[in-house]
Amino acid sequence: MKIALLGYGRMGKTIEKIALKRNHTIIYKTSSALEEDQLKQADVAIDFSIPDAAFTNITTCFKHQIPVICGTTGWLDKYDEAIKICNENKAAFLYASNFSLGVNLFFELNTQLAKLMKNFDEYKVDVEEIHHTKKLDKPSGTAITLTDQIIENSTYTDWKLIEENKQVSENIIPVEAKRIEDVPGTHLIKYASEIDDIEIKHTAHSREGFALGALVAAEFIQDKTGIFSMKDVLNM
Repeated sequence: MKIALLGYGRMGKTIEKIALKRNHTIIYKTSSALEEDQLKQADVAIDFSIPDAAFTNITTCFKHQIPVICGTTGWLDKYDEAIKICNENKAAFLYASNFSLGVNLFFELNTQLAKLMKNFDEYKVDVEEIHHTKKLDKPSGTAITLTDQIIENSTYTDWKLIEENKQVSENIIPVEAKRIEDVPGTHLIKYASEIDDIEIKHTAHSREGFALGALVAAEFIQDKTGIFSMKDVLNM
């Protein structure tokens, strides 16, 4: 498979290393404006760029009917427009806030726990995420996915990014985002009451789990059209 890497930072380099081990070819890699003549040679594009570049990157791929795997967060205000352009061009797209197999299992666990806790008002939920200091968006896309899942399966109506120990109104989920050097990603969901706490936590030890998941998704989406998710890739 011929892969274009759109965004050649830490994640792009990790994807490249694993892709070569899986006998794929990196035919184009960039962290700047796209060279479309080179891009057009790709079987699939993997975007781990920056929020300001993601929409242009992926929609340019759609116009050339190149399937796109996107793990860039912080641009989702244009997600619906991107889906429209994808469908108009009969292209393929898979966005995930996190490609790790473990995180996607964690998403399922989070949903089930939210459903269980819905009728126990004495427990109040909060979300904490920790990432490396070079991560631009805050909170993480994974944290947003987790809070959205809780909202969909509870009486909470929204979430709010807070500083440590700040209070929010009863129907708002507080989300705390910390930035610490060289932390790949940690997410904690805590339901706290006066009597006890219930917690679930995912801790990434390296970027390789994210990179491998993105490559598995790229292998899945090649030669397909439509909109997909990691649930499709993992058959969950």
